Amino acid sequence: MARFQLIQHAFKTFRLNLLNQFDRQPLPHFIVLGTQKGGTTTLHKLLMQHPGIYLPEQKELHYFTFHTNKPASWYASHYNLSHSKQKRGEITPYYLFHPEVPKRIQTLLPSVKLIVLLRDPLERTLSQYFHAKRLGFEHLSLEEALNAEQSRLKTGNMYSHQKHSYLSRSLYLEQLSRYERLFPESQLLILRSEDLFTDPKKIWRTIENFIGVFHRPILNEIPQENAGNNEAKQVDQLIRSRLEKELLPTINGVKERYGFGWKWEDH
Repeated sequence: MARFQLIQHAFKTFRLNLLNQFDRQPLPHFIVLGTQKGGTTTLHKLLMQHPGIYLPEQKELHYFTFHTNKPASWYASHYNLSHSKQKRGEITPYYLFHPEVPKRIQTLLPSVKLIVLLRDPLERTLSQYFHAKRLGFEHLSLEEALNAEQSRLKTGNMYSHQKHSYLSRSLYLEQLSRYERLFPESQLLILRSEDLFTDPKKIWRTIENFIGVFHRPILNEIPQENAGNNEAKQVDQLIRSRLEKELLPTINGVKERYGFGWKWEDH
C-alpha cells in the first residue's frame, strides 16, 4: 500500500511539474491532428494570417512522434517569438494516426484543444497514394500498394507506418477513439475538410471560436494547397469499388458519431 502511495505521489508530482512547465514555457494551446491530405496545409496558411494566432513557420514539428527524446523546452523554443496574447498552435497530420501520440499529448498538454479535418476517406486514400508516388516514397502500383499495405505495417517499420498507410489512415473511427478516451468532448473539434472549401466563412468562424480568438475575416479566396494532379479520377472502378466496400463502416460510423458524411455513402 505504501509503495502504491509513493508511486501515486510520484505521478502527481510529475504531472504537476509538467503543468508548471507549461506555465513557464510557451507551449501550444491547440493542435491540428490531421488528417493527412485533408486540407491541413490550407488551414495552416489561414491560421498564419490571424494576428491572434501564432504558428511556427515549419508546419509539422513532430514533437510527439519523432522528437519525444527531446525536452519540452525544445518544443517550446519554436514559440519563442509568440506574444502572451496569442494562441499558439501546431499542425502535424501524423499525430492522428500514430497510436502513442494521444497519451503523449495528454501527459504534457492535458488542456490542449484538438482539431481534426476529415476528408472523404476514399479520396483521401487515393490522394495519399499519388502524393507518395510523386515524392518518390512509393514504387508499387496502386493495387500492389493496397495489397502490400498490411504486410508492410506489420513489420513495425515506421517509414511504412507513415508513408504507406493509405487505407489504414482512412479508418478514422479507431484513430479518433484513442483521443476521445483521453480528452473531453469540449476539447475536440471534428470537421469535414470539404466544408473548409465549400463553406469557408462558417468553418473559419467555428475554428476561431473553438480556439478562442477574435474574428478576423478571411482575406483571400481559399486556396487548395498541396493539391494533386487529379490522378485519382483515372483510378479503375474496380479499385474504387473495393475501397468503398472496405471504407463503408467508417463512412457509416462517422455519420452516426459526428453527423456528416460524403456523397457516395449510400451507393
